[in-house]
Amino acid sequence: MLGTVSDEALVSRAVAGSSGAWHKLVKRYEKRVYNYALRMVGHPDDAFDLMQEVFMGVHRNLAGFRGDGAFPAWLFRIASFRCTDYLRRRRRHEEYDDERSFLDEEAGPEQQAFSSRRNQQISAALAGLPHDQRQVVELKFFQHFTFEDIAGQLDISPNTAKTRLYSALRKLKQHEELRDAL
Repeated sequence: MLGTVSDEALVSRAVAGSSGAWHKLVKRYEKRVYNYALRMVGHPDDAFDLMQEVFMGVHRNLAGFRGDGAFPAWLFRIASFRCTDYLRRRRRHEEYDDERSFLDEEAGPEQQAFSSRRNQQISAALAGLPHDQRQVVELKFFQHFTFEDIAGQLDISPNTAKTRLYSALRKLKQHEELRDAL
């Protein structure tokens, strides 16, 4: 019976030099990493660049993956660091430029998830959250990590992760257009 190959087996093969195993890992996670980056930075081109940076970094450091935790947790920790570095360089933590906003652009294939009005409202509301709260919302609701996983990825306690999530939810509920969705 053929089953899905585990992440750990693919990592081992990729470290040993298997390009096929590496490509399977990338294919398995590229959409999730791209969507994570898109929700964190708010622009499709930047998210695509960040996704590439994440996978280049993962590839360079793959031999350093010890397997102490799950591969996705390690991968998203790297993605989180890359997004944070990007946002620091961009120096736009508090607001995004309207002229660069992907919400006003014509939807292309990579933007179809954001084409509906509801998704646009949610994306705009998320963009208004402080970076640390937006990270926790993303990891909890979109990537489905536990509070313990989130804490490990962000080097915070599980209680801090919970506090950030609940603060973000309170802020999101203040958006009239989101009350029904939350």
